[in-house]
Amino acid sequence: MSPSDKNVVTVHIGGDEYAIRTPAPPEYTRELAAYVDQSVHEVLSKSAMLQAHKAAILAALALTDELFQARAELARYRQELATRSERLTAEAEAGLPPA
Repeated sequence: MSPSDKNVVTVHIGGDEYAIRTPAPPEYTRELAAYVDQSVHEVLSKSAMLQAHKAAILAALALTDELFQARAELARYRQELATRSERLTAEAEAGLPPA
């Protein structure tokens, strides 16, 4: 599929239907939409009087928090891997046996 080729996928989020044009596979797009829909429903379940668009904003904030936390965790893992790699390289260069 070339970059200009796009799938049109119909999804449901917060009770509304959306036709999304995307180069991503349809099943992946549906999975994303289901995750967002679940987040919106969780927000709405905590406050039934909340307007749908405000619930969507709060769900977006919660999802962004998940993203930022995952990025921070990935950065920690990368740093740990780099540190271990440097240590192993230094030990190998010094002729030390692997620990």
